[in-house]
Amino acid sequence: MIQSLLIANRGEIACRIIRTARAMGIRTIAVYSDADAQALHVRDADEAVHIGPSPARESYLKGDRIIAAAQQTGAQAIHPGYGFLSENAEFAQAVIDAGLIWVGPNPSSITAMGLKDAAKQLMQDAGVPTTPGYLGADQSPAHLAAQADTIGYPVLIKAVAGGGGKGMRKVDAPADFADALTSCQREAASSFGNDHVLLEKWVTNPRHIEVQVFGDTHGNVVHLFERDCSLQRRHQKVIEEAPAPGMTEATRAVICAAAVRAAKAVDYVGAGTIEFIADGSAGYIKPDRVWFMEMNTRLQVEHPVTEEITGVDLVEWQLRVASGEPLPKKQHELSINGHAIEARLYAEDPAKGFLPSIGTLEQFELDANVRIEKGVYQGATISPHYDPMIAKMISHGLDREEAREILAYALNESVIWPVRTNAAFLINALDHPDFIAGTMDTGLIERAGETLIPPLMPSDEALSDDAQRYARQPLAGFRLNASPQQDIMLSVNGQPVPVHMPIPDYVDQHALAGQRDQPSSSWLTDSGQTWRIEPMRASSTGGAAAADGAILSPMPGRIIAVAVAAGDAVVKGQKLLTLEAMKMEHSLIAPFDGTVAELNAAEGGQVSEGVLLAKIEKAS
Repeated sequence: MIQSLLIANRGEIACRIIRTARAMGIRTIAVYSDADAQALHVRDADEAVHIGPSPARESYLKGDRIIAAAQQTGAQAIHPGYGFLSENAEFAQAVIDAGLIWVGPNPSSITAMGLKDAAKQLMQDAGVPTTPGYLGADQSPAHLAAQADTIGYPVLIKAVAGGGGKGMRKVDAPADFADALTSCQREAASSFGNDHVLLEKWVTNPRHIEVQVFGDTHGNVVHLFERDCSLQRRHQKVIEEAPAPGMTEATRAVICAAAVRAAKAVDYVGAGTIEFIADGSAGYIKPDRVWFMEMNTRLQVEHPVTEEITGVDLVEWQLRVASGEPLPKKQHELSINGHAIEARLYAEDPAKGFLPSIGTLEQFELDANVRIEKGVYQGATISPHYDPMIAKMISHGLDREEAREILAYALNESVIWPVRTNAAFLINALDHPDFIAGTMDTGLIERAGETLIPPLMPSDEALSDDAQRYARQPLAGFRLNASPQQDIMLSVNGQPVPVHMPIPDYVDQHALAGQRDQPSSSWLTDSGQTWRIEPMRASSTGGAAAADGAILSPMPGRIIAVAVAAGDAVVKGQKLLTLEAMKMEHSLIAPFDGTVAELNAAEGGQVSEGVLLAKIEKAS
C-alpha cells in the first residue's frame, strides 16, 4: 500500500483526497502557489511545498516542479485530482519515469481517450454508438462550415482536447458559425494548447448521462451505475444526480455494458467516466437513443453522488488499485441505494451575468445536514486566478424528491458574505417544475432564463421579520381598527431600504426599548442569499449602480477581444469586449443604445478591477 501521497491539485478536490488518505494512514503532501499559501488544502496536509506564482500556468501546470516536490518530500505517489494535469499523458508518463506511482490510468489510455475525435473513432470500432458529426483533419473555416451545413443545424462545435465545458459552442444558424468557431478555437488554444475541433449534430432535448467505470491491473472492470448531469449552464455542469431520472432497467443495462466495453477497449485502470448524450424527448431514456460522447480519464467533480448511492469511497479505490490491489468489489456486489443530488457552489453573481465574485469570506457557514466538500474556510480569500467553485453540497435521500428537498433546504440555510454565490440560483433550479418532474435537459437553464435569477433584495416579509430587532423606538401612535405599525430605515448591503414593520397588538414597551442593546448589524439569509443588515444612520450613504454608460472591469483579467472602436454606434446588449478571468471568458455588453464615446482597452492587455474600459454615450 502507498505510504505517502502528493496531491497535484488544490481546492476542494485536494481536501477530499487528503481526507481519505489520512483515514487510510497515508502521509499527505500538498503543493501550493503564492495565492494559496493559506489555503485549506495546505492547512489539511501533513506537509506542503511551494511551487510557484499564482497563475496556474506558472505553478499547478508545471509538471517538473510537482515531480521535484514529490522527490523532495519522499512521496511515493502522485494523485492529480481533476483538472490541471489530471488528463495529461506526458505528465503521467513523467511521473512513472521518475519512479513514482501514478494514481490514474495508463498514459496510453489517457492518450487514446484524450482527443475527442480519435476517441469517437475508437468507440465506433468497439461497437459503442456515437453521435453523427465530423471528425476530420481539415480544420479550415470554410470546410468546417460546409460540414456543418451537411450535418444540419443546430450543430455543436467541440474542442477535441476540451473538457469541463470549455471549448464548446452550440450554433443555431449558418450566419453564426464563423464567430462561434473563432471563439471556440481561441478558448481551446488558451485552455488546452490545441485549437482543433470536431462537429456534432445537436440532439433534441439532450440529456447528459454518464457512467462511472473502474478498472484494475488484474483485468477487472466494473461500472458503478449512471449519473445525470443535464442541468448545465454554458456547457458547465451545475447540478448532478444519481441515479438518472427516467432511466429504465433496460436502458441502464445497455449503457452500462457499453461503458464497460469502452473501458476495456483501452485497457483502462482506475476511475473513469464514459459520457453519453441521450434523446430525452420521450420523457424517459430509450436504449437506442443514447450515444457515446467522450471519456474522462480521471475522477469527476460529481463523483460524490455515486459514492452516496453505492457506499463506495472512490478515492480509496483509486489508491488501492494504484497500489496493485484488485478492485474491492465485483459487479454483482454493487447496487443502488436511494438517490443523491450534488450542487456546485460557485463564487459568482447570477444577478450580474454570473460574473465571478472575489474577496474575503467574512461569513462562510454551510448547512451541516448534507455532505459538504469544500476548499475554503471563513476568512479565506477568493482569488481571481482559479475556477470559482468553492464547495459542493451533496444530499442523499430514500428517493429523488427527498434528496431534492434536503438539498434545497441546506442551500437556503447557508450563510455566505460578502462574496456572492449562486446558492439562490441553485435553489430556483431545484424548484423548477421540469427538474422536479425529472424531465430537464441541457437547455433548461437557458430556456428558464431570468426566472432562475434571484432578486437583488430580500423579500419584504424577510426584511420585516428581521427589522424587529432594530425597532428602537416605543410605539409612536395608532390608528383606530388597524394594527400598530412602525416604519424604519435599514441599510441592506449598504443600500438604504425603508421597511414597513407591523407590530403585534400587545407590545412590551420595556422589551422594545431594551432592543437598543441589540447588535449593530446582523446577517439575513433569504432563499439562499445573504445580506448584511444594519440600522440606517444619517451619515450612511448607499452606492447605486452607475447608469452613465461606464463599462468597468468587473475583476482583474486579460482583454482577449475588442469588438468595437471609438465612435461606433452600438445597441443594447451588443458585445463590446471579452475579458478572460478565472479560467472563463466574460462578455461586457452595451447597457443601452448609443455611441462608443471612449475606449481604453486593447487586445492582450491586463486590467485591474474597477478600471474604466469603455464609455457608452446614450443615444438621444
